[in-house]
Amino acid sequence: MGEREAVEVTNLDRYGSAALPWSRARDALVAGLPKMTTTTFLGTVRPDGRPHAAGIGALWLDGDVYFTSSPAARKARNLAANPACTLSVKLAGIDLVVEGEAVRVTDAATLEAVAAAYRDGGWPAEVDGDAFTAPFSAPSAGPPPWQLYRFRFDTAFAVATAEPHGATRWRFEG
Repeated sequence: MGEREAVEVTNLDRYGSAALPWSRARDALVAGLPKMTTTTFLGTVRPDGRPHAAGIGALWLDGDVYFTSSPAARKARNLAANPACTLSVKLAGIDLVVEGEAVRVTDAATLEAVAAAYRDGGWPAEVDGDAFTAPFSAPSAGPPPWQLYRFRFDTAFAVATAEPHGATRWRFEG
């Protein structure tokens, strides 16, 4: 998909700090995903409207975030009914929440590229048909195959936890 630039930047800091540049959050995402130690949660909505959160192993690649799920998992069933979701991640020096939609990816070229990136990050994912397999996954992931999802965000919120401090919202197009 390629990198996107923010079309709207809102400084949310009430203590006088300048708005944070999107490049700071993006660079932290690039460095932090996919590390097994990066705490990342996906928020989805159940069909009855109740929220659901699940820890995921996320990966940043070419301007989008990718993650996997068993088709039987609550998050996958929620996304099938409503692709709107959030991703919350604690990164080096910055806490980030992004809002957007996640859709299942089945094209071979993207599956291969993401599997290679996961392998580079330490998870030995292999493409099997239109999903992934591996000798292991998260303890709660269930058995393979695991489906791949692309999370395209349209809004991001960040609070810097290291100097320079600040809080910012970015909105993106496309």
